[in-house]
Amino acid sequence: MKTLKIFVLNTFILLISSIILQVISMFFNIYISNSIGEEALGVFSLVMSVYLFGITLASAGMNIATTRIVAEELACKNEISAKQSAKRCIFFCLIIGCCASFLFFILADFITKNCLNNLISKNVIYLICIALPFISMSTAVNGYFTAVRRVYKNALAKFGEEFVKIICTALLLKSLMPDGIDYACYSLILADVISEVTSFFHLYILYLRDKNKSLIESRYKDLDSYNKRILRIAIPVALTSYLRSGLNTIKQLIIPSSLQRSGMNASNSLISYGIVHGMAMPIIMFPVILITSFSGLLVPEFSRYYAQQKYKKIKSTSVILLLCTLIFSIFVCIFIFIFSDSLSNIIYHKTEIAKYLRLLSPLIIIMYLDIVIDSILKGLDAQVSVMAINVFDCIISIGFIYFLVPILGFSGYIISIFISEVIDFTLSGYKLLKILHSM
Repeated sequence: MKTLKIFVLNTFILLISSIILQVISMFFNIYISNSIGEEALGVFSLVMSVYLFGITLASAGMNIATTRIVAEELACKNEISAKQSAKRCIFFCLIIGCCASFLFFILADFITKNCLNNLISKNVIYLICIALPFISMSTAVNGYFTAVRRVYKNALAKFGEEFVKIICTALLLKSLMPDGIDYACYSLILADVISEVTSFFHLYILYLRDKNKSLIESRYKDLDSYNKRILRIAIPVALTSYLRSGLNTIKQLIIPSSLQRSGMNASNSLISYGIVHGMAMPIIMFPVILITSFSGLLVPEFSRYYAQQKYKKIKSTSVILLLCTLIFSIFVCIFIFIFSDSLSNIIYHKTEIAKYLRLLSPLIIIMYLDIVIDSILKGLDAQVSVMAINVFDCIISIGFIYFLVPILGFSGYIISIFISEVIDFTLSGYKLLKILHSM
């Protein structure tokens, strides 16, 4: 009963903080889109796809590794071991983050020329290099707080990060925006880097205070034991994450060029890309905060059930979670479809966003369910399967975008989004059913 209360409390904390942060983020994105324009927003979306690949390289599955190992140690009443393993994970993240940063630094010219078509200068890539080690270590600390059920500390750091990002973005856009798209992207990335660095130091201070509290006696484990367990989880996740993120980055980068091959000019292709990814998708994904508020907590909870072999609990909890998610996602889908015109006018003061909201709204049911399924699978030690499914999904999507979007045009791009989500959901759902059936 105490465990349930803690889970509900953590879910409530994440829910409230996520709602507030998502509202702030939405208004912030509206401010950005109105400040820099749709074409610059499209360029920034391309830069962010490269940035996200760098984050994947730097984090290397360490968030999942930290959460699972710490949760498993706590399930066995080994609190000292849990905190020692978290320390080891942070150290690994520092090394991996620095390696990713160095790789981006030496490939800055290549990335700018071949991935971003010289739309921005390589100085933006150098900024990303600064952020990667700090983002990497933050993922481990976040995983630790999730596992020990003190997610309010993650929420505090996130609030601080968003506050710093908004202030820095406003100041930098005001001073650099008149110089064009390149400086607009530079301003947005620089603000993000500053906020990520400050967020890490905030998180790390909270972590140091937390681990110095009174500890429960536990059996001794040497560093080799931690290293092997961390690497057993992190390496397969990292390799599949690298492949998946790389493919996803390629997918995002070839979208504008494929649209141009269909007959659209360069400016219109970037505008269309910016509208879908920078305007329509944020509205589609806004209600998902109610899902992500508890889905992130499912990994440590299912890890505990799995370590304690509570298979009936796993099955019953999975059914309840998926049923609730289905009902919620159907409601959201109907709401966005019916009120798409009002949402488009109220949020962006533009009517053309509404048609994309109506087109993408059916995806809500699939996307929301897939988020919960993936979290359950990660808690059941099936994180490699999740990543493998995502890799397969990306390969199919890239093939569709490269070969068929030039023929079908923008409608082909929308179809590719549906194909991607349906494949991911179908394979993930089948994997979960297979695991539950074998218990």
